[in-house]
Amino acid sequence: MIVTSARTYIDLHVLHTVPPANLNRDDNGDPKEAFFGGVRRSRVSSQAWKRATRAFFAEHNPDGDRAMRTKKIAEQLTRRLAERASLDTETAARIATSALQPLDIKPGKKAGETAYLLFFGHAQLDAVIDLFVDDVAELCELGDEDLAARLKDLPVQQTLNQGHPLDVGLFGRMVADIPALNVDAATQVAHALSTHAVELEMDYYTAVDDKQVDSTGAGMIGTVGFNSATFYRYATVGLHQLETNLADPAAARDGIRLFTEAFARSMPTGKENAFAHHTRPTLVAAVIRGDQPVSLVSAFEKPVASTSGIAATSARRLAEEHSRSVAQWGDNPLFTGVCHTLDPDSPEAGKVGEAFGDNRTFAELLDAVQAHLPAVQEVA
Repeated sequence: MIVTSARTYIDLHVLHTVPPANLNRDDNGDPKEAFFGGVRRSRVSSQAWKRATRAFFAEHNPDGDRAMRTKKIAEQLTRRLAERASLDTETAARIATSALQPLDIKPGKKAGETAYLLFFGHAQLDAVIDLFVDDVAELCELGDEDLAARLKDLPVQQTLNQGHPLDVGLFGRMVADIPALNVDAATQVAHALSTHAVELEMDYYTAVDDKQVDSTGAGMIGTVGFNSATFYRYATVGLHQLETNLADPAAARDGIRLFTEAFARSMPTGKENAFAHHTRPTLVAAVIRGDQPVSLVSAFEKPVASTSGIAATSARRLAEEHSRSVAQWGDNPLFTGVCHTLDPDSPEAGKVGEAFGDNRTFAELLDAVQAHLPAVQEVA
């Protein structure tokens, strides 16, 4: 039996200014938008930023167990089995397909694909192979019906339901046809929303043909939509749910640190070659709560209006909203910490300090959050 912490949430509040960019396109190719507080805002979907966060895991934690979200689970199992058992692809595919058959996964329109994306860890697929790899020589000799009968009672489903990698533990897994494979997500990510009103702008561009000699016209013309924004980004992680998903309290605490760093540092890659929008947040605040997750997006229901910068005013608004919320609801968080790049002598920095505590480096903030989590568990 796994003993998990009491209900404990780590809320992350991020203010992130992005120059002209098209981070996340809608069906017209323009930056996604949303109405909030009666005005149009720039928006980046939670899916886009979660994918950027997962990509950060893979790039900066190469030794960790990785997950894949794919319709080609049979192909992935085939490739791993072929390498491990030194089989040709056709034989490996026959065994892999038979091993997955008892799951009764709905097939997709293309041969070998499932009807939906499945989210599994590399190590979980290796664990499935562990179930029959010692008998591969015998399995290769069986006909299709005998092979299916031989593998039908293997605990494939149970194997795919344990040893979840951090990605699956954080973001969960939804398999509508096989509810037993579902994993409740420990993380919720809000759509990033600009703290101010935004108007779509269009970049008219031309491209010159390097080999064109008989004309001065452009080789190609077009337009691309863009905007610039200071985003409020919010995510919350349930430590108790992550412990349940990973079946390891220490791994869950490490996962909180990895997620905090990845969420703060990551950036969607939409049109990055055209806009090079590689900025870091102005502010990252972490709040550990024992009652419920609390977004502070209401700080920006009235859009920030400024002709001399948005980020500092947004930081002041965020700090004031947090302080008011705590005072009015009477629910003091278990921990607050902040990292920001505001002018330390500015009134805005003073407000942020009153709300979230002294400014720390980002590394100090990560250390402080992680160090506080065991204390939370002791309270539990």
